[in-house]
Amino acid sequence: MPSSMPPKRSTISLLTAFSFLVLAVSGVLAFVRPFSIRIVGLHSLIGFVFIGLIVLHVLNNTGHLDRYLRRSRVWATLGIILLLAALFFWQPAPVRSVLSLSGNLGPAIDRFEVTDQGLSYQYAPDERYKMALNVRTGLGFDPAKPPHFAIWLENASFYHIKTLHTPTGLTDAASALPYWDFKRRGWEEAKREADASGKDLAEELGVDAISAPTQNSSFDPADYILPENTDESLPYRLLIEINQAGDDQASLVYAVDIDNVDPRTFQLLDLVGYPKKEEGDDDGKEVWALYYVDENFESALGLIDSALLTIEREK
Repeated sequence: MPSSMPPKRSTISLLTAFSFLVLAVSGVLAFVRPFSIRIVGLHSLIGFVFIGLIVLHVLNNTGHLDRYLRRSRVWATLGIILLLAALFFWQPAPVRSVLSLSGNLGPAIDRFEVTDQGLSYQYAPDERYKMALNVRTGLGFDPAKPPHFAIWLENASFYHIKTLHTPTGLTDAASALPYWDFKRRGWEEAKREADASGKDLAEELGVDAISAPTQNSSFDPADYILPENTDESLPYRLLIEINQAGDDQASLVYAVDIDNVDPRTFQLLDLVGYPKKEEGDDDGKEVWALYYVDENFESALGLIDSALLTIEREK
């Protein structure tokens, strides 16, 4: 009568096999389904359990594994796995094409995409708030060489409160997108000074109250996007700055005002001007202003046909 596997060894082998089954199923689900923290969490945690079981399995089968490790085939297969791991980590075009079939786009709260039809930006920081900015490109837009593009939020006092999309591959933001760069730098400098002095950011900037039940001195995006009391929420603005490299024309700024007190699902952005650096104020600080677009602009006006902002809110 053949001897059976010791209970401890058989139990560990069964646990290893079943945990591998859960890993396989959860891995497939994580690939084909939209991102789910439950599925990804299950896959990750069972992975740690699987590692522990493998360690126990190795300890229970040291003699057999020692004989296996003496064979050249083991090292050849290990080399193949390491090569595949490096290939998948590097992600050349064929691998990316396979990954593009996945329904799991990750837990990112925002996404930016450039297509032949235009630019698309989605921002969903909460289930109760979903923003979508769809920019329909004009005749002057070249998808093979897309322009630089920045998206940000300002409060009603025209202070930067949050950059939504930072242009990628841009080495000189001050030249390509000067208005956004000026607003962002001013906010970062004021925040550093406020942190160093122990003051509030609004106090550091000296933002005054507006004629309303609330003050427009908040620099927390949540106070605008997801206010606790909608009837007393703060108005804010969404702006985009766009500039085509090499066209010898200034960037253009589009904007729209957003008010949760009088919410609108669909709003079109307006062209509000082009940035121009001023002489500076009495303190010698840098100052930029927006000027009306004149006849000197040609191709830059053809970059954007229209820009539609959609905000879905849940009460």
